[in-house]
Amino acid sequence: MARILVADDEPSFRELLADILEGAGHEVVEVRDGAEALAALERGSFHLVLSDQRMPRLDGMGLLRAVRQLPAPPPLVMLTAHGTIPQAVEAVRLGAADYLTKPLPSPAALLAVVARLLAPEEGGAEFVTRDPRLVELLDLVDRVAPRDVAVLVTGESGTGKELIAHRLHDRGPRAGGPFVAVNCAALPEALADSELFGHEKGAFTGADRQRRGRFEEAHGGTLFLDEIGDLSPALQAKLLRVLEERVVRRLAGTADIPVDVRLVAATNRELSAAAAEGHFRQDLFFRLAVVAVHLPPLRERAGDVALLGRHLVTTLAARHRVPVPELTAAALAALERHAWPGNVRELRNVLERAVVVRGGEAVRAEDLALGPPHPTPAGGAGVPLDREVREREAVLEALRRAGGNREEAAALLGVSVRTLYYRLRRFGIS
Repeated sequence: MARILVADDEPSFRELLADILEGAGHEVVEVRDGAEALAALERGSFHLVLSDQRMPRLDGMGLLRAVRQLPAPPPLVMLTAHGTIPQAVEAVRLGAADYLTKPLPSPAALLAVVARLLAPEEGGAEFVTRDPRLVELLDLVDRVAPRDVAVLVTGESGTGKELIAHRLHDRGPRAGGPFVAVNCAALPEALADSELFGHEKGAFTGADRQRRGRFEEAHGGTLFLDEIGDLSPALQAKLLRVLEERVVRRLAGTADIPVDVRLVAATNRELSAAAAEGHFRQDLFFRLAVVAVHLPPLRERAGDVALLGRHLVTTLAARHRVPVPELTAAALAALERHAWPGNVRELRNVLERAVVVRGGEAVRAEDLALGPPHPTPAGGAGVPLDREVREREAVLEALRRAGGNREEAAALLGVSVRTLYYRLRRFGIS
């Protein structure tokens, strides 16, 4: 089951949450405030964080901002008193996964939220599609899942690469083990070695205790390395050794530690071209891409925008406890005209805002805040632009819609603020 961090300065409420969650089989770590929560997150990974809104030293909003900048941020649920629900809604807008009121409506309400957030989220736990290519691709994934082979998933940001990794994990022999996700693009270069492979006490300034790396945390399960193309050459060499020898050595360590991990890697780059040009290790590329899966962008999935739109407003309405809104004909037409540079993730964010703002009323085209349609490239709607160009356009569009606010732009793109800053530097956007 999941490892859950509970941050609350009321001991009795903290213990109540722990009793409910441990009764459901989860492992619970209790802390008294946001500062202790951050320290716990630095020591190890968690699948979920439950945080009180009002705490000494570092409150829930401060903790939310800090969590969203972690390399692999866990979802955070805000705990709020009835009188501060507007602040909780604001927390959801800024990236909280959900909120719960204090006192709890019931133990079942807590467990329902936890169960939903522990399932993959892009479009729900399953792909929602009628696109023949994607249906065929999912059949390939299901046939590969029971086999102990590495899988490389490619596709633009927001197409559901992590959802494929979850599907491989859930339908494979390691389904009972941990699923650990790491965004390689968000790893600080100085700490990336320690993050992946762990370190011994005293390995560097500030290493006051031994720490397991992500490979050890994923032992017996699946490790998902997103944005694998952003790993440095030195880390590529270390990763290749782990794949070949099935052992890791912590930073400053002297012993090899066996690891049993299924590796799923993902990238939005043309990794085969990067390998051919010498920008990525070719031997590592071949080890990662035993099976290669490419996800088509949403704009190339005819009919899926309306299908996904109706599915998402249903799930989002349940999440925000409002009646399921109708998508008007004009709203559906606007959704289908949009180019979706951020793919399913962008569609979800657009609809979530509309569902929250409308509160159960019908969603109109003007509620979507999509702006003018994106220009179609010469040669027809299906002609793809260069992937780097599309990603840069997605970043610029998110910044435009967020009025330049980078936290909001990161939320629209579904990435951490740190990842957004990395992309701003990469694309030369000031």
